[in-house]
Amino acid sequence: MKAELRHINFSYHTHSGKEYHIPLSYQLFGKDLFSAPVVLVNHALTGNSDVAGEKGWWKQLIGKNQVIDTEKYTVLCFNIPGNGYDNFFIDDYEDFTPSDIANIFLQGLEILNIKSLHTIIGGSLGGGVGWEMLVKNPALAEIFIPIACDFKTHDWLHAQCLVQKFLLNHKEEPLQKARIHAMLCYRTPESLNDRFQNRYNHEKERLESEDWLIYHGNALNERFSLPSYRLMNQLLMTIDADESELKRIKAQIHLIAVDTDLFFPASEIRMCFEKLKKDKENVFYHEIKSIHGHDAFLMEYEQLNTIIKNIL
Repeated sequence: MKAELRHINFSYHTHSGKEYHIPLSYQLFGKDLFSAPVVLVNHALTGNSDVAGEKGWWKQLIGKNQVIDTEKYTVLCFNIPGNGYDNFFIDDYEDFTPSDIANIFLQGLEILNIKSLHTIIGGSLGGGVGWEMLVKNPALAEIFIPIACDFKTHDWLHAQCLVQKFLLNHKEEPLQKARIHAMLCYRTPESLNDRFQNRYNHEKERLESEDWLIYHGNALNERFSLPSYRLMNQLLMTIDADESELKRIKAQIHLIAVDTDLFFPASEIRMCFEKLKKDKENVFYHEIKSIHGHDAFLMEYEQLNTIIKNIL
């Protein structure tokens, strides 16, 4: 059953000095608010608040008798304003950074009268927003699980987002082109080569791998909007939680990396773990083994479930 899309309305001043009317939308799953511990899920780049239930993009993780059990927790997920899921769009996307999104989510929690969270969990961009939230409010959550992400955008990822930005400014098929490039960053050479093995589709007169990429470009173009993608790419490009403040975070931190991730390399996440370990005892590192790269956090459910089950 799909949870109802709810809204909170307020005005917000961005770091860039602009005022926006924000219709912050969210969905709740599981136990009624204030009757159980709250798990906040921050969605990734093309994700949304629909995390559980029949069409939930993380239903293998969140639901009745799942690792994040909706019989035991209240699961809350906000839509990043401008992701378009609630038909709200932002044209001046460069006005916003993940720090702004973190402030907006914190304001949303305040209006909902949620003083503390059991867990914040987020993959990729969602985890980046989680880092920013906890730097601003270090005692907000008991547990923080950032998956396939880091507290800042490093040079390699920034460069890939720059290519995305150029592609998104093309006049012809910008969304399709950007998505095709992104798919090559979300996966790995091994993943693609192993899956397609140079097979040729004679009917379409192209490689099956090419057909797969074109399919993904068209599929995203049908369900996502150009202003939303531009905003999300801008956010991924500008994750920058204050490194000197990380040690103040009270939550138990469980960093989850993917050994073949090309976007947020495991080596960078291990480095973050080593830095944090000098100042914090309650920080842990976990690694998903996969040939699939960054997208493994949406594919390797058995491994992810086992890691999260042991944490919760």
